[in-house]
Amino acid sequence: MRLHRLTVTGFGPFGGTQTVDFDALSEAGLFLLHGPTGAGKTSVLDAVCYALYGAVPGARQSVGIPLRSDHAPAGTSTEVLLDLTVGDRRLEITRRPAQQRRKKNGSGFTTERAQSWLREYRPDTGRWTDLSRSHQEIGKEIEAVVGMSREQFCQVVLLPQGDFARFLRADAEARGKLLGKLFDTARFQKVEERLAELRKSAQRQVESGDEKLLALAHRMAQAAGPVAADRPTPDIRPGEPGLAEAVLDWAAVARAGAREQLAVAEARSARTEGHQAEARDALDGVRELAEAQRRHAEALRRRTELDTRRPEYEAWQARLDRGRKAERVAAPLALREEAEQEHRAARADRDRSAAALPAPLADAGQERLTAREREARQELAALAGARGAERRAAELDRERAELDREARADEEALRETADWLDGWESTRPELNRRIEEAQEAATRAEQLAGRLEATGRRLTAARRRDQLTARAETAHRQLTEARERAAGAKETWLDLRERRLRSIAAELAARLAPGEPCAVCGSSDHPAPARPGDGHVDRAAEDVAYTAHTEADAARSAAEQETAVVREALTAARAEADDQPVTVLTAEVAELERSLDQARRLAGGAHAAREALAAAEREHDQRLGARRDTERRAAARTSRREALDEQRAALGAELARLLGGTGGGVAERAAALEADIARLAEAAETVRALEQSARRLKEADARLGDAAYRAGFDTPAAAKEALLTDEQHRELQRRLDAWQAEAAAVADRLAEPDSRAAAARPPADTAAAEAAYTAAERAVREAAATLAAHRDRVTALARLSAEAATEVRRLGPLREEYERVARLAGLAAGTSADNQRKMRLESYVLAARLEQVAAAATARLQRMSAGRYTLVHSDARSGTKRAGLGLHVVDAWTGAERDTATLSGGETFFASLALALGLADVVTDEAGGVRLDTLFIDEGFGSLDDQTLDEVLDVLDSLRERDRSVGIVSHVADLRRRVPVQLEVVKGRSGSTVRLRTGAGALGG
Repeated sequence: MRLHRLTVTGFGPFGGTQTVDFDALSEAGLFLLHGPTGAGKTSVLDAVCYALYGAVPGARQSVGIPLRSDHAPAGTSTEVLLDLTVGDRRLEITRRPAQQRRKKNGSGFTTERAQSWLREYRPDTGRWTDLSRSHQEIGKEIEAVVGMSREQFCQVVLLPQGDFARFLRADAEARGKLLGKLFDTARFQKVEERLAELRKSAQRQVESGDEKLLALAHRMAQAAGPVAADRPTPDIRPGEPGLAEAVLDWAAVARAGAREQLAVAEARSARTEGHQAEARDALDGVRELAEAQRRHAEALRRRTELDTRRPEYEAWQARLDRGRKAERVAAPLALREEAEQEHRAARADRDRSAAALPAPLADAGQERLTAREREARQELAALAGARGAERRAAELDRERAELDREARADEEALRETADWLDGWESTRPELNRRIEEAQEAATRAEQLAGRLEATGRRLTAARRRDQLTARAETAHRQLTEARERAAGAKETWLDLRERRLRSIAAELAARLAPGEPCAVCGSSDHPAPARPGDGHVDRAAEDVAYTAHTEADAARSAAEQETAVVREALTAARAEADDQPVTVLTAEVAELERSLDQARRLAGGAHAAREALAAAEREHDQRLGARRDTERRAAARTSRREALDEQRAALGAELARLLGGTGGGVAERAAALEADIARLAEAAETVRALEQSARRLKEADARLGDAAYRAGFDTPAAAKEALLTDEQHRELQRRLDAWQAEAAAVADRLAEPDSRAAAARPPADTAAAEAAYTAAERAVREAAATLAAHRDRVTALARLSAEAATEVRRLGPLREEYERVARLAGLAAGTSADNQRKMRLESYVLAARLEQVAAAATARLQRMSAGRYTLVHSDARSGTKRAGLGLHVVDAWTGAERDTATLSGGETFFASLALALGLADVVTDEAGGVRLDTLFIDEGFGSLDDQTLDEVLDVLDSLRERDRSVGIVSHVADLRRRVPVQLEVVKGRSGSTVRLRTGAGALGG
């Protein structure tokens, strides 16, 4: 990578635009970047880093130093442009940080976002081509082509002040942090972290399995109960070795003890079951004897009871025999009762129908009633013609009533229409007047809206005018104060500067040392150096006064700008407000708003008024047409009404003739005749039914008397009394059958030989046999419960032991994996006993890199130290600290290897420089072999003597053999004589500038 040109504008201490021609500086291979303290030497390197990576080096980036120059004029944008070649590509990078700029419209400032441009020069076309304007894309592209991150670039290309001296003396931990950033060994740290995570995960799995094993052991202890009382569960914590074997051994012993107790319980259960069977057989024999004795005694009791109830049995038998004889009279008796019921019903129907007839016909016979029925039917037939006349009369009456209703409705409509038409002449002008008023209000609203808008702008301007008036007074007062402070600060600074210049000789004399040449005359003799007098002012006091002067001057400029902006805005506001007070304009705006609101409300009724007028005109035309139609219908109704009246009179005369003056209508007369016909027909039928039922009742009495005589009963009433119902017959038969069955069963029971033999034996003792059997059954239950408990214990222990064995088999590979991962994690983390030097994996990799860096640095350190010193890497441990990143120096004069902290100040510098150059070579190779053609070394040369300085410069000058250019950043005066090509940074009141000096002269920046 070779730098060609750097252009900065308003950046850091550079107020204007400054250009650094690195091509001219690199021709000599070695150039000097110098200038007074605070002039901006390091800012040149900051600009290079900012152009490449969009940020300044880490230390200055972290403290938040602003990039924009305080000396930059308003309107000038802060910008950095870098032209460089990387490999075979010529690139140009332009960057602008986020910064404040004045608004184009109005007052105040706005923040302009950061911007970046990347261009590439195409040799084939001879033109620059735009590549990107994205910060992210440009950052990725630069890091890819350069091959280094910002941290690596700042350590390799911009060798920073004192960093490598600290690196040289640092401990292993601090040295490892820097090397880790440069060589990107985070992946090895991630390997360590990943191994640690795997170890923790495997450990959690193993401990979880061990906890499960212990839980199974506790569950087996609970299941074993008394079996394991004298053998507690293994007292081993999860994760400790031997847990699985201890749990399995304990489970085997518990299972053996449980099986022994199960065998004892089974033998006891078999004995109790045999005793229970014997007790059951004895109890069954006693119960059989007791039952036989009870049955014999019960049979004797029942026989005695049957003998006592024999008369009752004989009465039941006699009653059943008499009922069977009466069954031959049942049929005639039923016929007689049926005939009697029919006769009573016929008589009731005759009485009911006779009550509905007129008195002359109440006792009439069937023939008279039938004749009267025929007369009524003939009269009903004569009314058929009158029905049609009556229906036609009703239709004429309905039509006549409809005509009257229509006439009344038309008369009402004519009256309402006449009233509405009478008011038409006043309604129409009123609607036209409403339309005209709405149109006038719309025109007035447009005028008022224009006046309100103009007055509103004037009111806003008046309020802004009043606010700006107060701001203008404040700004004027602040400007006066700022001018006074600026004048006082400038006067103080000039006074101090004058006093310092008067005693500058004393200040220069303070830097003289015996034997050292004078910076003014070059003499090494100093016979009478000047002494500071009273009131001496040093450089620091002048710088403080100058800083106060520049700050006060900047505050004055800002106050002048603020005052000018406020005055300009105030003038514009006064012109727009037309010198009217805010109260007057506020009242005018309120009045205009009220008038505008009223005009808009009136104008909003225009459409409704037009619609109302159109609707009224349509209704006027409709009412005129409706009145003409109504008059025509009234004339037609008059003619129709006269015709209907004539037809109705003719029909009335005919109906009066047909009804014969009975009154009512045809329907009423016909209904009355139909009712008379129904009553007469019903009465004739009831008379006939009564005569027939009387004949049947007489015949049934004769048949019943004959049947009772033949059955052996004196009267039909006696036969009826002896007759049994089906339920009575079944009940008597049931009683007789039960008595006979009971007698037969008792005889059979008393005839049984077993019953007689049992009755002859002593009474059975059932209670004693039952007590013996209950005791035997209780013993069986207790033995069975004990046996079941032992079986459950054996089953549970077998199941839990199988689960424990399965868990042990599952844990075997996990435990092996945990031990393997734990050994790897401990080895990588440096905590394992196998890692004797306690070196972490990342430290091991960095140690290899540090060994390469030490070898590369030694090649230059030997030249700088005249072959005396050699840098070597050491992996020895220091006390309890881990090994791997030690750095020692070998002194060829003594042959001793010692710590780098024992080097003197000058030795530390050139050892650090050699280390930095060696590190640059190794990092370059690590980053992909990108060639670094430009290096910068920032400060540190003041600690070298003349001989060592010559040797260091020779080493740096030798870099030209590899076509490299090295820039030395220093304010050491002796370097200005030794390095002819120089870039001088000159500090001034308006900002710093750069000047290129060569052997031929100086070129302005």
